[in-house]
Amino acid sequence: MSPFWLSLKLALWTTVLLIPIGLVMGRVLAYGKFKGRVWLEAFVYLPLVLPPTVLGYYLLVVLSPNNKIGKTLATLFDGPLVFSFEALVLASLIVNLPFAVQPSQLAFAAIAQDTREAAWVSGLSSWSTFYRIELPQCWLGVLCAATLTFAHTLGEFGVVLMVGGNIAGETRTLSIAIYDSVQSFNMGSAGAMTLGLLLFSLVALVIVRIAGIQHSRER
Repeated sequence: MSPFWLSLKLALWTTVLLIPIGLVMGRVLAYGKFKGRVWLEAFVYLPLVLPPTVLGYYLLVVLSPNNKIGKTLATLFDGPLVFSFEALVLASLIVNLPFAVQPSQLAFAAIAQDTREAAWVSGLSSWSTFYRIELPQCWLGVLCAATLTFAHTLGEFGVVLMVGGNIAGETRTLSIAIYDSVQSFNMGSAGAMTLGLLLFSLVALVIVRIAGIQHSRER
């Protein structure tokens, strides 16, 4: 599989798996009042400030077949996870968690408390309130979360390289292919791939910005 299609596959899997997690955690952080909330929020946003090499190192330690967790995962996935596509997905889920949670958290926090209380008074359960009242008002936040997660996954380099290595057709993503092209002085190929990522990232940011403006107008 080419680096381009491999990156698209990784970004798609990461986005599909992470958006539901981001919705749940975003709602918990927006409405939850419990001890340890600040620590949970700090843990969720930790990948934003943590060097990718640090995160990659700990993932390598956890996924190593030399410990219990690594052995258990190796049994479940019929082989060690390190230097595999599954390891790339796991690493991408962790490193992209803030991009899935923050837009959802802000969208939930923007919903007026009176709106939720009116739904409860009308007899709606917590689940019905979420599904029929909150979620329709948060769709722009979900769109932003999905767009940022997908775009950031396409460009991720450090964690992907440490956990997945550089195996052609299996773990060599587009960002790693760009690095390889520069190392081999193939500037034409590197330039084409870099331009593609640049344009895609620009479009992603435009989508997020338009969604933010639309959300402000709806309020």
